[in-house]
Amino acid sequence: MKAIRRFTVRPVLPGPLAPLHDLAGNLRWSWHPATRDLFAAVDPGRWAACGQDPVKLLGDVPAARLAELAADTGFLTRLREAADELRAYLHGERWFQRCDGEPPAAVAYFSPEFGITAALPQYSGGLGILAGDHLKAASDLGVPIVGVGLLYRHGYFRQSLSRDGWQQEAYPVDDPDELPLSPLREADGTPARVTLALPGGRALRARIWQARVGRVPLLLLDSDVEENDGPAREVTDRLYGGGSEHRLLQEMLLGIGGVRAVRAYCRITGHPAPEVFHSNEGHAGFLGVERIAGHVAAGLDFDAALEAVRAGTVFTTHTPVPAGIDRFGRALVAAHFGKDAELPDLGVERILALGAETYPGGDPHVFNMAVMGLRLAQRANGVSALHGRVSRAMFAGLWPGFDADEVPITSVTNGVHAPTWVAPEVLRLGADGAADPGDPARFDGVTDQELWRLRRELRGRLVDEVRERLDDSWRRRGAGAAERSWIDGALDPDVLTIGFARRVPSYKRLTLMLRDPERLTRLLLDPERPVQIVVAGKAHPADDGGKRLIQELVRFTDDPRVRHRVVFLPDYGMGMARTLYPGCDVWLNNPVRPLEACGTSGMKAALNGCLNLSVPDGWWDEWYEPDFGWAIPPADGTGTDEDRRDELEAAALYDLLERRVTPLFYERGPDGRPDRWLAMVRATLTRLGPKVLADRMVRAYVERLYAPAARSARALTPEAARRLAAWKERVRAAWPRVAVTYVGAPSGTALGSTLDLHVTVELGELTPDDVEVQAVAGRVDAEDTLARPTTVRLAPAGGPDGAGRWSYAGPLALDRTGPYGYTVRVLPHHPLLASPAETGLVAVPAQAAGEGGGVLLR
Repeated sequence: MKAIRRFTVRPVLPGPLAPLHDLAGNLRWSWHPATRDLFAAVDPGRWAACGQDPVKLLGDVPAARLAELAADTGFLTRLREAADELRAYLHGERWFQRCDGEPPAAVAYFSPEFGITAALPQYSGGLGILAGDHLKAASDLGVPIVGVGLLYRHGYFRQSLSRDGWQQEAYPVDDPDELPLSPLREADGTPARVTLALPGGRALRARIWQARVGRVPLLLLDSDVEENDGPAREVTDRLYGGGSEHRLLQEMLLGIGGVRAVRAYCRITGHPAPEVFHSNEGHAGFLGVERIAGHVAAGLDFDAALEAVRAGTVFTTHTPVPAGIDRFGRALVAAHFGKDAELPDLGVERILALGAETYPGGDPHVFNMAVMGLRLAQRANGVSALHGRVSRAMFAGLWPGFDADEVPITSVTNGVHAPTWVAPEVLRLGADGAADPGDPARFDGVTDQELWRLRRELRGRLVDEVRERLDDSWRRRGAGAAERSWIDGALDPDVLTIGFARRVPSYKRLTLMLRDPERLTRLLLDPERPVQIVVAGKAHPADDGGKRLIQELVRFTDDPRVRHRVVFLPDYGMGMARTLYPGCDVWLNNPVRPLEACGTSGMKAALNGCLNLSVPDGWWDEWYEPDFGWAIPPADGTGTDEDRRDELEAAALYDLLERRVTPLFYERGPDGRPDRWLAMVRATLTRLGPKVLADRMVRAYVERLYAPAARSARALTPEAARRLAAWKERVRAAWPRVAVTYVGAPSGTALGSTLDLHVTVELGELTPDDVEVQAVAGRVDAEDTLARPTTVRLAPAGGPDGAGRWSYAGPLALDRTGPYGYTVRVLPHHPLLASPAETGLVAVPAQAAGEGGGVLLR
């Protein structure tokens, strides 16, 4: 018999144990070993059974055990120390408080998913884990961030396998009362809510829940409230679920409702209002539209409000291919704005223009969320150096006339939160027990013997967990006890262990390792140097292609010849990852280059001494060194088709495993240890580890993006925003009459000489104060394309003449030999622009004057 209603009865703790509520209610426990150890001491068996979730633990511990703990002076001392330490962490001065200048008063960070802990299952993959690590590192550094997301009642799906290896999905309900959340309440105690207007007089209401992520509040919007009609209640049912309208409503709630939730939070709690708004991918792009509406309500026109919003907005793209971007039909978007819908005072056409694909090849019938994100943000970035280059090329059409290298999209390479991802055994390693898990000095006194013992211990722990998960998976697939008896011998704690775990879109190539099954089988079963592989990953519920890849792999792993050496573990998530990353010796990553924006799983593995074996994509392209692992040479030439590419790269992978990886792991020195392998492990821990930290990433965001955005936002007072908008309108209207009409022919081409450039430009109704005239010079290729050019600002030298022309001049130093060239251009110039390319306007000579005109110097 099933209950007709479910609810949670909260435990009443004895007075001396009251601080346990505060410790359980702040998710810092998820990355603070001493607090986790304290909860484990409450009841070790129940702590393991509840998935190491303090909220569930406290609701399950018998009253007799609580009474026993309330009289245990040793436990109470530990509890008091933990509570005091949390208070000091929450209120003490940290890195951000010591920053020079005037950093942002607060930053609002929007993301469709957050992977904080398995106890709050609101994530699907790398984007959410990255967002969670961003908040945790911000908390550790004292950065005043407010996280904003949605609370999905079903979260992402739980994965299992059918008998024939086909992925199956289940969507258990997450009751907010059973999660580490609390409702945001108004002063009168009523729940705080936000409301969006929907077409046809309907409304979308959402309750605001809070999670405390250390010092960082995370606001999660929940549409499952009784005042909503059925479809509106289901808006936050599943992460990345539903059709186009469902997704559009999710993104409107995240962006528009999220800004309203932040305003409510700041009003209720007194938290400083954010000066900077950061959109983690395009899903939250409507946040800028809501902020424009706020400025319009305060008296600005749309264009001035747009400038004020752009100044304080940061947009991060994680998508290296256009197909990965959310795009909605223009008609669908139009129906949800304007009269009888959201933001009626802005004008539907103005909103639609923000997401219009106006560049060559764009679709005039769609609304592009990434394009809107870029138009609404004065600062934008990719998530690795390579991804920054890919993004600049992909979005170059928004800045016509500029080379891709000048597109104003920078990069901040992702990082991972070491306290979350470093195994406790690694944390305990080292004589000095340094508190900072990212500090390479922890390993100074660690011997090779200790390091090798650690690797064996971590591998053994992984083997134990794999056997437990395999047994559960096979039981769910219908296998009886006799059919599962082989699992006790699955994997070997002394065999080289390779890990591969991630989402399963086609570009990540889950089955590349199966390209030559017999060759892989020989690697797995080699009598002297065997390999074992642990694989995990989820395909999107609507991605049958990804599910077929999983099924193909599972069928291979079911083969009795190899199933003790290669396994697939269903339901990959944070709980599994915390054992998988440390327990592997090699982390495999073989995406199609350059489709991996960053990829952080290999970073987490590296922090635990695991070596990387990867295609040079994402972060590995940036930080690969032979001491840290191996690079699979990409076969990404333009003349190579997909099938041939996969064949070549799979062969390269097998070659590396056979000739370099396995021989090195099984090579033994005089003391019976793999000395050269351990040298690479040590290099990974001490030299690569510090690079991949989320602390480094968040500091870069603060220094390079948040602080400049805050300064720009402060400078854009209402009157300054009006003036900037009027200046841009005047410049755009006048720009068709701006031209470079003459470039003087200099003489002298020897290294070290200087060319005196003389240029004449027509500015129409503009003045020299409105523009900057530049010489752009550098080496040229066979087609006279400038490579890595430098710019030289030319100074006004006279004018206007009778025809309204202005003269500019300046020196151009010849500092390199070989084919050399230059051109001249005119750009809009204003002190409040963040980039010379911001307006997308540029004027260049109508045609190169040729060698006689001095443009090309050979």
